[in-house]
Formats: sequence, structure tokens, C-alpha cells
Amino acid sequence: MPLARRLRLGDAVAIGLGSMIGAGVFSVWAPAIGVAGSGILIALAIAALVAYCNATASAQLAAAHPVAGGTYAYARAEIGPWWGFVAGWSFVIGKIASCAAMAMTFAAYATPEGWQVPVAVAAVVALAAVNCFGVTRTALVTRILVVFSLLGLALVVATGLGGSAAASPAPLPDASAYGVLQGAGLLFFAFAGYARIATMGEEVVDPARTIPRAIALALGGAVVVYTLVAITVILVLGGDAATTTTPLADVAAATGWQALTPIIRVAAAAASLGALLALLTGIGRTTLAMAREQDLPRFLAKIDERWQVPRRAEIAIALIVVGIVVVADLRDAIGFSSFGVLLYYLIANAAAFRQSAAARRYPRALQVVGALGCLVLVNTLPVVASAIGTVVVLLGVLYRMARLRLSR
Repeated sequence: MPLARRLRLGDAVAIGLGSMIGAGVFSVWAPAIGVAGSGILIALAIAALVAYCNATASAQLAAAHPVAGGTYAYARAEIGPWWGFVAGWSFVIGKIASCAAMAMTFAAYATPEGWQVPVAVAAVVALAAVNCFGVTRTALVTRILVVFSLLGLALVVATGLGGSAAASPAPLPDASAYGVLQGAGLLFFAFAGYARIATMGEEVVDPARTIPRAIALALGGAVVVYTLVAITVILVLGGDAATTTTPLADVAAATGWQALTPIIRVAAAAASLGALLALLTGIGRTTLAMAREQDLPRFLAKIDERWQVPRRAEIAIALIVVGIVVVADLRDAIGFSSFGVLLYYLIANAAAFRQSAAARRYPRALQVVGALGCLVLVNTLPVVASAIGTVVVLLGVLYRMARLRLSR
């Protein structure tokens, strides 16, 4: 049974923004500033450049292959099933880690110490339930959460820049080339939601036109927001931003606007929930596409007849995310997520590079820059995250090899 085409341009942009505004802007500054130091704006520019190149690859591929699954489906069509599998598997494991990070960020802003794990678990369960009742409900809830998030961020920027003269920021650590690149790799986590709508190509109205426009609009909006927030955090908190899990709430406190801290915490919680909701949706569609091809258990390919969503896939993913929330911390989740997603976009660039002139919308040079950027950033991520990511990717490859052998 095919998925229903119900998402229009506004829905697609909202889902893309919902995946980014909250996927990093409220959580990524501490680990990124900790390694990039005074080079944090350079790291942000590098991450944005790589994200732009990857976005053009995703937009070009989505226009030619308007089906669910994102680069999993695109790479299968352009360069072969094995490449598609590695892309899809990398996406699923990376974005499952992103879901855990978003649930942790929500709990950090929304609840006091000691309640964060159970609240994060409850958030995952609640939003998985929303996804199980139809994609139009997902898009509506995401729109509402994005509006709250942007209002909260506007408040942070206004209070931070307006009161930055009264703040006493700690000096930023000195920058190194390696630290800037590692910071860019971590910040890439914050941009990785721009192509979320591409994974939902089977549910978009007029996908060849809508998906490229939605990706460009969502990414452009996120770059502007992140730049303003980064400048605000640097001017107000400086090096202290590397040691807090709630930097944007701390901005208000440091500039004498403590009364606004609860509002900012609500906005941060809304942003995190919006990102978590969109992430769960995108992973569910990639899992569906992989299960249809038996690259994941066929059991997960079932589409609910009433709500027309991959309910079994949504439930399975939610259970795994809950497990990660219970055992991992925020920095580990961000590093592991960046590892999986950078591999995913490396293959996306390779697939777009292989497309013929008839399908080409952007110069091949952008795909070369995007692929090289992914390779550089993935090799600068924290060692533990990279090691665990490599092991999990290899386990997926072994699973597919065993499945192919048994099927023969």
C-alpha cells in the first residue's frame, strides 16, 4: 500500500525547520564551543557550507526519485543496493541517536535534576503516539512547536544582544585547526534536519517541485537563526557556554532577565519536541523503505490501513530511543548521531554525482565539496563516538550479508 500525498510546501518547510530548530540550537553549543573555542563561528560556517552542498544533493535526488526512504532509495537507484543499504542504515542509527539527544535536551530544559530521564522517556512515547495517528497531525503539531521555538529564540537574541554590555563573559578557549573541524562536525548535527522532508517524498504533493524548494527554505532559515544565536551566546556567556546544558536560559540570567528564563525554557522544550517529532517521522519512513526491500525485517513494512502510517516501524524505533535515553549522555548521542549522518550524506553526494545531465539541477562541484566535507568532518569526531559508529555500521553490513546468503 502506498503512502498518501498530503504534505504541501508549508508543511514540508515546517518539518524541515522543526528538525533543525531544536536539533542543535538548544543543545550543541557546549560540546562545540568546548572543542572549537574562539573558532566557533568558523566551525559554524564550515558546517553550513557542508550542509548546503549536501542539501543540493538531496534536493536533486528527491526531485528524480519522489519516494519514501531518502538516500536509501536514491543510492539504490543510482549506485546500487549495497550503497543504499549503508546509507539507510547509517541514517537510521544516526537519527535514532538524534532522537535520544532531543529527548534529553527537552528534559534538561523542562524538568529539574533527577526527573530528566523519566521525562525524556515520556516525551518519546507521547510523540511516537502522535506519529501513529497520521502524518497531517505530525505536520500540524510541528508547525505549532516551530512557532513557539522561533519566538523563544527571538527573545534570547533580543535580551542577549541588548544586555550583552552588562554581561561578563569568560574568555573563549584558544582555537586550533583540528578543534575547529571537530566543532564543525558536532555543529553539523544541528543542520542535519534540512533534508528530513526528502525521506517523506512519498507523502509530498508535487514532490519534484516542492521538496527542493522546501529544503532550500528550511536550510536558509536555520543558518540565519544559528548565526544570530551563536553571536549572542559568545557575547554573553563566552567560554562558560562550554560547561552548561542550558546555554540559552543562561543567557537571560546573565543579562539580568531572570524573569524570562521560564519562557525561554518553554521555547527550548518546544523546539526539542518539534525536532524529536520530525526525526521520529523521518526514521519511520526510511525504516519502512528498508523493510520493503527486506534490508530490515519485513515485519516493519506494514502500513496501518486506517491512518496510512508505518506504525510498527514507529513503535520499534521509539523503543530503541527509550533504551538509549536510559543509558547514554548528551555528548555521546550528538557525536554518534553526527557519525551516522555524515556517512549518509557522503553517499548522497556520491549518488547525486552519478546522476545524468537530464536530472542535474546543480553543478557536480557541489557534490565533490560535500563529499570531501563529510569525509573530513567524520574523521574529526570524538574517537569513542566514531568507534561505536563503525562497529554498528559493520554489524548492519553483516546482517545484510547473512540475510542475502540465507535467501539464496
